[in-house]
Amino acid sequence: MSSTYGQNLRLTIFGQSHSEAIGVTVEGLPSGFPIDMAALQAFLLRRAPGRNDWSTPRKEADAPEFLCGVKDGVTCGAPLTAIIRNTNTRSGDYSQLAYCPRPGHADYTAYVKYGASRDYAGGGHFSGRLTAPLCIAGGICLQLLQREGIKVMARIRSIGEVCDESEFTESVAGKLFPTVSDAAGKAMQQTIAAARAECDSVGGSVECVVTGVPAGLGDPMFDGMENRIAAVLFGIPAVKGVEFGEGFAAAALRGSENNDPFTVENGRIVTATNHCGGILGGITNGMPLVVRAAFKPTPSIAREQQTVDLRTNTPTTLSVHGRHDPCIVPRAVPCVEAAVAIAVYDAWLEYKKHKE
Repeated sequence: MSSTYGQNLRLTIFGQSHSEAIGVTVEGLPSGFPIDMAALQAFLLRRAPGRNDWSTPRKEADAPEFLCGVKDGVTCGAPLTAIIRNTNTRSGDYSQLAYCPRPGHADYTAYVKYGASRDYAGGGHFSGRLTAPLCIAGGICLQLLQREGIKVMARIRSIGEVCDESEFTESVAGKLFPTVSDAAGKAMQQTIAAARAECDSVGGSVECVVTGVPAGLGDPMFDGMENRIAAVLFGIPAVKGVEFGEGFAAAALRGSENNDPFTVENGRIVTATNHCGGILGGITNGMPLVVRAAFKPTPSIAREQQTVDLRTNTPTTLSVHGRHDPCIVPRAVPCVEAAVAIAVYDAWLEYKKHKE
């Protein structure tokens, strides 16, 4: 099982949803960087469970403990390892899942791959709980990028059929419900509440914009910026689609509509539009990087569903108990920021090597 990412910055995520702790090891961080621990904790709390009506009632402090790699709050150049202790687990809620996999979840494929010895409580290593250590690494990368004048910000783009159509130019990280339009946000909350009332769940999408990215990050073919970013985004459980710029909508356009005309602004080459999302041929062109991730509805729902008893290989029914998000999208916003920041900073380190 590989849970490692990166070329210049390498991170490995470990732990399970109900293990004693979850954590991350990061190699390649520069020495001498003072981590703003208060800002990092605030970032982690945006993802943390049990803080509003649209998330799971499971409460976790999500306070990171740094075991190594940091001395007096400053990176020392050694591999950094941080953990978050799991303090509010109820593994008994998952006993029925030992042999009755949840539809839409990784329970069945984990059983096929790892057998009866797998850890299924809370989803084990497949759980969204593992995005907490992802956010530790991503939160640090956000601070490192900010030092270079690169800003990463994300918002809820849609939930169900409700879309936030407003132009996204400023961070909404300070909002309890991170949409640009408050009216759209209210409609989204109503959509989540309706799904929960019907013992169901709902999906949606998150949009992320990165500004201040220089032209020249990334490579063609398999090391393009789309590839690098998508690889981390798909590490977030529930992500089922990723698109850049116009994405799939570009398939309905003509070249004259989709092409971004080049022009000069203050002596700098820019494009008049940004349908490409800031990437051409896998390489950033200096325009804002725009990426969207689609999230499926949470598979753990109280509504009765059909499954199979793995012991007898016969159909049966399942109603999932325990504590689960009726919509994962609001808590996924900082996870998307973290994933994109990790990929961009990894590419930035390579860019600096070639520039030196």
